[in-house]
Amino acid sequence: MKLAKSIALVGIASMGTAAYAADAPAAPSLTDVLASSGITATGYVSGTYQHTSGFPTYRQFDVDKNGFAFHQAGLTVAYQPKDGFGGLVQLLGGSDAAIVSAAEGSSGSDFEVLQAYAQYATGPWTIIAGKYLTLVGAEVIAPTGNLNISRAFTFFAEPLTHTGVRAALAASDRVTLTFGVNNGWNIVHDNNTAKTVELGASFVPSKAFAFSVQGYSGKEPVGGGQDGTRTIVDFVGSWIATEALTVQLNYDWGRQSGVPIAANRTTSLKWNTGALYVNYLINPTWRVSLRLEQLDDKDGFVTGGTQKLKEGTVTLGWMPSKNFELRLEGRYDKSNEVSFLKDVNFATETSRFDDKQNSVALEALFKF
Repeated sequence: MKLAKSIALVGIASMGTAAYAADAPAAPSLTDVLASSGITATGYVSGTYQHTSGFPTYRQFDVDKNGFAFHQAGLTVAYQPKDGFGGLVQLLGGSDAAIVSAAEGSSGSDFEVLQAYAQYATGPWTIIAGKYLTLVGAEVIAPTGNLNISRAFTFFAEPLTHTGVRAALAASDRVTLTFGVNNGWNIVHDNNTAKTVELGASFVPSKAFAFSVQGYSGKEPVGGGQDGTRTIVDFVGSWIATEALTVQLNYDWGRQSGVPIAANRTTSLKWNTGALYVNYLINPTWRVSLRLEQLDDKDGFVTGGTQKLKEGTVTLGWMPSKNFELRLEGRYDKSNEVSFLKDVNFATETSRFDDKQNSVALEALFKF
């Protein structure tokens, strides 16, 4: 799956403590009960305060110009034996859940079933069927898997979830191959008769290096009752330079074909993105992360206008315990076009735009 998980900074703290009564044996904790049954339960809660120079534009999950936000509360319950049948359910609440729901064509509810799939494992094979996260990208929906508070432009240009069937083959201890057939991008109920194919390969040549290549291709609606083939190819590579320093690279190339431009004429829209992540552990309590990236939306498919977006983000993390982190982030975005929404005058129904936007954010993240 996504390699951002390989550079997660903190673990999951165990839940519950044993209850004691006088002269009575200790009762088993919830963790003990779940562990004995093979069931795992993990979760997190995330809230932020963010101030942006304008209305956050081209940023997944960033909506408010200035204010507090309850972004996510997540709970994952899973039973995934190495052999036999199992399953996983991941529930998501908060304002981010509404955005995921809207992207899937639903009502935009603050509650979302992010993942729900059945699983069968045998030997080197693992097969899942249902709804699951995309293979694409270094960043993920859950903040626990990311180094920064905000998501990159690259994340904005990628799918979030898929519904279908996925098979993974652990060809060796270092190589995993993945194949799947899905309804499409962020689609629970298919919007056409075509399917989207996913292919992926991940490699871990050594303890210091890991990389993966994955892609999706299938027909998606392009307007006018027409479908066109949408393709994305994604590369993620990680390098653990030292115990303190980790470097990660994410590159995407995408194309939407069959877009109608005139009677009996269509065209293809292309885009590419690249993001560099650097994380440095100052000590067991403090860390600092840097993200630099560019989105070249050369035909306007991702943002609705032909432009190049660049951004730089610095995040400082303080981890006083294994299950809590406080993050402070500064971010600067730049475009070669005046495309960032600066403000709106509702009285005159006019808007002002700028070629740059900046923000400062604070996030509290608790995990269990």
